[in-house]
Amino acid sequence: MTPLGDPCGAHSEGPEHRPEALAAEIADAVDSLTLLWSVAAQAATLRLSVHQLRALRALDAEPGLNLTGLAERLETGLPTASRLCDRLEAAGLMERALHPRKRREVRLSLTRHGRRALEDVAVSRTHALAAVLGAMEPAERNALRRGMRAFLAAREATLWFGGADAEET
Repeated sequence: MTPLGDPCGAHSEGPEHRPEALAAEIADAVDSLTLLWSVAAQAATLRLSVHQLRALRALDAEPGLNLTGLAERLETGLPTASRLCDRLEAAGLMERALHPRKRREVRLSLTRHGRRALEDVAVSRTHALAAVLGAMEPAERNALRRGMRAFLAAREATLWFGGADAEET
């Protein structure tokens, strides 16, 4: 298999450059990036689990989300989401408040401390990623940028949102 690092693409016509072969190489790179991402998050001031980070990010993206909405975004059950919120609230990272018009609904939102924790993780991750990118040549960084943009555009064009056989409906 030709490594991703082949700058010339000398064998770009061979079977090792079929989408499936390239996908396997990219999967290895994604695993490495995921590890970098996780380690960098743990280097932040406040150590949060992946689930706690996902919950905080969901609440940051959609303030006032209710428990059902959070559970759906996290793809977890209501009891699990509720216990996660209990821990986040006890840590001062999020708060619950009654909905102003729906007495039985509780809104979830980040506290100032929760926002700072997310910002700290983002800064830590950015520094870790910048260190790796800094070890690359400028031309390699530009090629990566072009490749990522092309990947994102192709993903949008194929309407893939999580299912292996996703089709237009």
